Amino acid sequence: MSEQLPFSAQRPSSEQLPFSEQLPSSEQLLFLDREAVLACLAHVDVCEEVAQVLCRHAEGRVELPAEGYLPWANGEGAYCRSLAMLGAVDVDGGPPLRGMKLINAATSNPSHGRERAAGLVMLFDPDTARPRVLAEAGWLSATRTAAYTMVSLRHLGPEQWDATAFLGCGMLARVHIGLLATVFPGVTRVHLYDTDPRRAGELAAWVRERHPHFTVRVAPGAKEAVAAARVVVTTTTADRGYLPAAWLAPGTFVAHVSLADLLPDAFLTAQGVFVDDVALVADNPRRILGQLMREGRVTDRPPTDRDSPDPAQDPTRARARALNGTLGQVLIGERPPVRPTTSHVISNPFGMAVLDVGLLGAVYGAAVRLGLGRTLTLY
Repeated sequence: MSEQLPFSAQRPSSEQLPFSEQLPSSEQLLFLDREAVLACLAHVDVCEEVAQVLCRHAEGRVELPAEGYLPWANGEGAYCRSLAMLGAVDVDGGPPLRGMKLINAATSNPSHGRERAAGLVMLFDPDTARPRVLAEAGWLSATRTAAYTMVSLRHLGPEQWDATAFLGCGMLARVHIGLLATVFPGVTRVHLYDTDPRRAGELAAWVRERHPHFTVRVAPGAKEAVAAARVVVTTTTADRGYLPAAWLAPGTFVAHVSLADLLPDAFLTAQGVFVDDVALVADNPRRILGQLMREGRVTDRPPTDRDSPDPAQDPTRARARALNGTLGQVLIGERPPVRPTTSHVISNPFGMAVLDVGLLGAVYGAAVRLGLGRTLTLY
């Protein structure tokens, strides 16, 4: 049984956190392990929470300081990194949610049976600035990423589709599939590919057990998986592009969740390209889209009627491909949505800490209502 929270539990919700009780002679915080996070998420509309934060981001009602980034190579020579990301989200009728996510990863982890990424996310007391909530970040972060994909599909995906292809079969794909089953119950087919066939087979077995309404196929290659579906989700650890525009049939939507799966021509010939935050994507040295923006081949200016999505259609103009905007701008009506018809549409989020902070606010509200979590006494 989880311990009772030491905070006031009056009207707990994602809109106003009950941080009212102060402990002048000691320091305590609430800890939510993965089991508690999962129990709380079952009582949260994660897509709605993510959509609300995206709207506030588009309205200029969030703070996104520069992230801390520490890379290294481990004893196996595998890429490792630590990311420390702060964020604040305005809340109607209450103080802003302020917090931080620390998420670390090693690309060699999956080969040893470990999840690639893990970490912690916390919320701060608005008056004392002390950490007051600490939660396991791996599942929470994967859930907010999957929720972002589902929201983008609602507004930018094909009008009709019944199959989804996942490239990369780790935890992030698993969380996506679980949320897909709830948000889009009409989808009936899932195609999987991973460079490690064992991992693809394990995910296929999990899908058949947990979501038997899905017909699951393990594709022999990435190209075959992409060809089998009009919605493609990349959840890999690839650091080199391999997926060209030629693989993407007209009417395809790509959730480019991971770093470097798409080749440049996929972006340059897309019918629509949407991000979560323009500056974050542009400044990331490891993202293909960020490289294209720094090279001037993609610009953040709004597209116009004179823009050609395919440079081959007008070789006399060396015009950069224009971003269509952010998903938040679409949600508030500032930019028009584009659904794939004659070509493909790409959603390319960076991953904003404010989404983790906002989602943890909702999870914390559920923890208060359910009496979940453990109190940790620091001193």
